[in-house]
Amino acid sequence: MAYIKRDIEDKILALSKEYSCILVTGPRQVGKTTVLKQLMDSSREYVTLDDMEERSLAKRDPAMFLQVHSTPIMIDEVQYAPELFSYIKIQIDNGAAPGTYWLTGSQAFKLMELAQESLAGRVAIFHMSSLSQHEIHGSGECKPFTLDLVALKTRESTNAPADITQIYERIWTGSMPGLVSGKFTDRDVFYASYLQTYIDRDVKEQVQLADPLLFRDFVRAAACRAGQMLNVHDIAQDVGVSDDTAKRWLQVLEKSDVIFFLRPYSNNLLKRTVKTPKMYFFDTGLVAYLTRYSSPEILANGAINGAILENYVVSELLKSYHNNVKECLLWYYRDSNCNEIDMVIESDGMLHPLEIKRSVNPSNELIGAFAHLDKASVPRGNGAILCMHPKLSAINSENFIVPIWMI
Repeated sequence: MAYIKRDIEDKILALSKEYSCILVTGPRQVGKTTVLKQLMDSSREYVTLDDMEERSLAKRDPAMFLQVHSTPIMIDEVQYAPELFSYIKIQIDNGAAPGTYWLTGSQAFKLMELAQESLAGRVAIFHMSSLSQHEIHGSGECKPFTLDLVALKTRESTNAPADITQIYERIWTGSMPGLVSGKFTDRDVFYASYLQTYIDRDVKEQVQLADPLLFRDFVRAAACRAGQMLNVHDIAQDVGVSDDTAKRWLQVLEKSDVIFFLRPYSNNLLKRTVKTPKMYFFDTGLVAYLTRYSSPEILANGAINGAILENYVVSELLKSYHNNVKECLLWYYRDSNCNEIDMVIESDGMLHPLEIKRSVNPSNELIGAFAHLDKASVPRGNGAILCMHPKLSAINSENFIVPIWMI
């Protein structure tokens, strides 16, 4: 089983030389512990709070916990002992050297709140997603996705080409390191176990579940609507829970980085835009498993083939920013007349519209909706159609045709 190099590694090492504490967050089983163990040297002690004795000491007497263990140290699953944060803060304020504390945790929102309260300005925070297609299939350095022509040409040389069949194979397989690396070979067993562990260890800590199977059905109902505008009532009806319960459970899925939302773009000059977000999953393999597609070929011809392709593109674009520890101002556009743009990146004072299509040879009409952004107070920049075209091309000097394998 070979180690898969992560694009975020250089950033972790660089910021570890500047900050006394780094915190790597993200969903379960995306490789947080693996990558830090790969990067750390023999002088760093490793402690996991999955060990109940270590967790008990860290919660009961955090000062003693930090005295017992030597530094530099890596503390895994630190969310189980939030009491440690204030004591780590004291050590940093007393002059702890850069890179003294490496922390990991699976509950990003909860960790963020605690870290920002106790370690504000003292910690470098990384969000690690599951593997990107560049990490799995590409080579060299991967920068955040932009519509700069020079940057696009560089991406073309560092990412691995794929046709529509291969793209849907990537979507169906998913991006979890345990599967991609070959550690686990049975995809269905892996995802079944993943869901069970997630519900038992993460969900039960956040909500009272009378019936864990009901929550599993809820995740499946949400997966059937991946890449679509959120309709809480429809999801709640599918499962037989109240709308309020569905809202709380969606918050749990978001807080634990299973799903994320794309908000609609709006400003005071765009009066007729919708307010409803679109929902996506970070891992399309989980969506394909939950929606019971038994092969990439069936998925490519199934009812959700367009929605799951959009989900894949949006999540891959976001990963390119997460892996460079950068924020991405990403929206979608839709107005009351049903004019829609799949994605809008706001960058360097410009709006960059993106349309996602399964087509190999997209038509020029697809960029027609981009003009709706001209009414906004922020000027429109280059746009693109992200599609199955085999190589980088262009419709005109302002709108590119970008293969999905290049993201």
